[in-house]
Amino acid sequence: MSPRNGNRRRVLSYEERVLWTTITKSIAPLREPQPDAAEDARDAEPVAPTRAPVRVAKSTPPVSAVPAAPARPAPPPLSPLGRRMKQRVARGKEAIDARLDLHGLTQAEAHSALLRFLRTAHARDARLVLVITGKGGRGDMHGERGVLKRQVPHWLALPEFRDLVVGFEDAHLTHGGEGALYVRVRRSRG
Repeated sequence: MSPRNGNRRRVLSYEERVLWTTITKSIAPLREPQPDAAEDARDAEPVAPTRAPVRVAKSTPPVSAVPAAPARPAPPPLSPLGRRMKQRVARGKEAIDARLDLHGLTQAEAHSALLRFLRTAHARDARLVLVITGKGGRGDMHGERGVLKRQVPHWLALPEFRDLVVGFEDAHLTHGGEGALYVRVRRSRG
């Protein structure tokens, strides 16, 4: 805890809660938990019911087991642009197909705008796009600067973006430097 706010815990903002929920939904356990010997011993002993059985109303239809959808294979890891392609883009020999400027947007607005933008670029078979986050000129009430500059790379690694993005890298100074990203868009299959 920081000395500035004592022992109080900081309350998450709406945008932080949305981001946290998105991330936690994408987490899967590494392996099934193993029952220990104490649980095995408890399972072997008969246990008397402590509550009366729950009765189901006759009008409720029986619940049928729905088969789980087959899991989609994970997309390959994100890869940077590569030195040669970055040089070609910086010199104007490789075209930037679209641009998105996130200046002045909240985290929630920026997240949805970025997702919409990348879906559109993917549908139009864009190869390379520029996402301008800004460098974070002024701090927020917690003294943090460049929130979108920090958050956009994390968002691009989320499952909802992985089907759209091959990789990303900081832009060249001619296109905004640290305040912008070159994003390679995945080709649409079809």
